[in-house]
Amino acid sequence: MSFPQFTLLLYTIIHAVTFLKFSLGADTLFPDQKIVNGQTLISQNQMFEMGFFYPGTSIKGFLGIWYKSTPDVVVWVANRNNPITDSQGVLLLIARNGTLVISRGGGIIWSSNSSWPASSPILQLLDTGNLVVVDKANNTSYIWQSFDYPSDTRLPGMKMVDNPATGEEKYLTSWRSPDDPSPGDFIYKIENHGLAEVVILRGEMKRYRTGPWNGIYMSGTPPRTPSFFKTNGVFKKDILISILEPYNSSNIERVTIDQSGFFQRYRMSERGDKWNIVLTIPRDPCDYYAQCGPYGVCSIERVPICECLKGFSPGGQGDWDWSGGCTRIRPLNCENGDGFLEVKGVKFPDMLKFWLNTSMSLGECRGECLKNCNCTAYANPYLTGGGSGCLMWFGDLIDIREIHGVDRQIIYIRVPVSELANTDISCLWSFLVLLDLLGYACNYKTEETSPLYISAWLWVSSDLIEPGMAIMERKQGYGANGCMYERYKFAEKRPVMSSVLFMLANEEAILPEPKEPGFFTETSSSSNEEDHISTSEESKKGSMTISDLEAR
Repeated sequence: MSFPQFTLLLYTIIHAVTFLKFSLGADTLFPDQKIVNGQTLISQNQMFEMGFFYPGTSIKGFLGIWYKSTPDVVVWVANRNNPITDSQGVLLLIARNGTLVISRGGGIIWSSNSSWPASSPILQLLDTGNLVVVDKANNTSYIWQSFDYPSDTRLPGMKMVDNPATGEEKYLTSWRSPDDPSPGDFIYKIENHGLAEVVILRGEMKRYRTGPWNGIYMSGTPPRTPSFFKTNGVFKKDILISILEPYNSSNIERVTIDQSGFFQRYRMSERGDKWNIVLTIPRDPCDYYAQCGPYGVCSIERVPICECLKGFSPGGQGDWDWSGGCTRIRPLNCENGDGFLEVKGVKFPDMLKFWLNTSMSLGECRGECLKNCNCTAYANPYLTGGGSGCLMWFGDLIDIREIHGVDRQIIYIRVPVSELANTDISCLWSFLVLLDLLGYACNYKTEETSPLYISAWLWVSSDLIEPGMAIMERKQGYGANGCMYERYKFAEKRPVMSSVLFMLANEEAILPEPKEPGFFTETSSSSNEEDHISTSEESKKGSMTISDLEAR
């Protein structure tokens, strides 16, 4: 073979390979074509790409779909449980009956399950990222689609499904690791156990739950998301069949469950070259399932974040942070009557043991709960129509957290009547003690020894307020309660909170000597003139005189 002939042959081969690569760079694969390592399909809008890839530092290969502008973001994997251990001779083809096949050396590594045979099947990568098999002779529906087999990512247009009637389920499963897309430990799914909710599971254990559907939103996730988060739910007789986010080309987003168990929502930057996290769940410690144990309420605004419901106390001697849950202070007394404590603005407890009636009124629900000694709480499950239905809990109440802006969401906790009476008596007693203190403050005698409880107050300060506010003056005179006030200095004579906490937490702390209270005006034992409340000049303000009348 002459050199010109060899050159022409080499050019023809290179041109053919280049043309093949270009043709497979389109969005469609036909039955007489195949994809080998290094070749890809690209969606028409240039958003998604499909082909063989090797994640991270792994030598194992997989067939997947990724974003063309960010190839490291893989949204779907075909052979998660059947990796390619030797890439030589591996190819993807579409069989005449419409089945997708990953093959090597005549052996099948992975294949799809088509709904029905096709006479003229083609494989197409859509602009939504959905890989579909359609019949050219009848393209009204998909023979097979990747959206029916989600991996760790949900794209707009992809459904999450839980249909108890048919047994159909579609959910997200995390990767094992960044280098291994095989199914990991975490699952993000719909759960229709009673009222519908969405959960994150680690195996069989719950890591997070949204709270039950209340007719408007999930009770633990009030609708605060921006308007472009438009999730559509399909319900059938209170069962959440599917969740779908409509495709919107103006907002490129995706949601994933990562290998650490976090559900994350991403949005692509305006330049289209990176992803920004806009939502992470669990959001805070209170989002973790059963963070405060039975009968504990979690609030991220407290330290510690857990506290017991009224009528309950920490379950163990060492559980001063309430993380071990709470137990009743007094047992229920079903025969002699129990009452209910109203608790507003919380995520409803998990429905481990429950009873649901969608038509019963709240009053009827209360009556039914009282009849059953095992009923521990009741509520209107739905906020629609001003509140409707009856949901009763049996056994421990677990996974309660405070939620701002959901005051209409009320649960009634069963407690002994004595606990409700103690609450009222406690409020009355506090009020009476306050009146008693005011009475002593108003009726003191300047020549007598001050009451011990008044002299015991410490008024040592540490710049709690601005220096300009250090001295407050009040004119002498009678106020609405008849008390006589004088000028006093309070910023320098009251303890800061850190000092109080230190003294309370340390039994051997040296307590400062008690100082004279601001409102007490007997002769001071201090030699410092600044410790005296009033001056002779100030005492003249508002004073009274009596004139004796004499006959002329």
